[in-house]
Amino acid sequence: MKKKVVGLGEVLWDLLPERTCLGGAPANFAYITTLMGDQGIVASRVGEDSRGLEALRRMEELGLDIDHVQTDRARPTGTVKVELDGKGVARFEIAHPVAWDSLEWTPDWQHIAENVDAVCFGSLAQRSEESRSTIRHFLRATRQGTLKVFDVNLRQSFYSHEVLAESMRLADIVKLNDEELPKIMSLGKFPHKDEVSSAQRLISVYDLKLVCITRGGRGSLLVCDKSARGCPSEHPGFRVRVADTVGSGDAFTAGLVHEYLHGASLDLMNEVANLVGAWVASEVGAMPTPKRGALEHSLAEIR
Repeated sequence: MKKKVVGLGEVLWDLLPERTCLGGAPANFAYITTLMGDQGIVASRVGEDSRGLEALRRMEELGLDIDHVQTDRARPTGTVKVELDGKGVARFEIAHPVAWDSLEWTPDWQHIAENVDAVCFGSLAQRSEESRSTIRHFLRATRQGTLKVFDVNLRQSFYSHEVLAESMRLADIVKLNDEELPKIMSLGKFPHKDEVSSAQRLISVYDLKLVCITRGGRGSLLVCDKSARGCPSEHPGFRVRVADTVGSGDAFTAGLVHEYLHGASLDLMNEVANLVGAWVASEVGAMPTPKRGALEHSLAEIR
């Protein structure tokens, strides 16, 4: 049965050296969610400009639900200048302020908040007070049992301990990478000895169900409460020829959430999340089209 899953936050254009690609973690997440068979819903805001119109057209073309994307007359659609190093790893320069800095709490957003199975949000879209307040309203409006996933995204100086801590308090699952974990522990004045103990500390302090730590091409680690069976779960990742890493982490999150919602074991969640993330890293852009029109075919080539 299809689950309703919201990507909440920024929609933007990634301005790469040789091309321009639609992106933003919530939109990337919602796209992969749709490819995996659930209903990916984008809750964001774009400008009433050419880039905003093209973003809406492109998302609709990709099969995303765009009925809840707001438009802004005053601020432009978001853009990010992306530079890739020799290994395809991205560095970002994020425009500010833009339309998604003015996310508005509306009756429409309250309605979808009350009727979704999962929502994924990040730290970047909370850089403005207005959007931060709206995201918190949205999370608190969800019904009991809605899965809330905080995908940490430490970009430039657009984060603080207060934002990170409150986001973790509102979340069930926290996903971050191995470079972000020690920074978060330091901001919270927690000791950081190793990934497992640090993740378990976050679970204890913020009452989380699961902490996911990604390690780039070296796979990932899923950590839950010490008493849980099959935990922690480690996966070595999949070796692929990297085109670029833009959106691969968002794809990982989408794979993880899809499997979680459909009752998979930790090991299966880890396997699928790594597989989907590796596929996106092997393709150009954050929203690649599966070969032969089916995601299973593309993933089978990586296995």
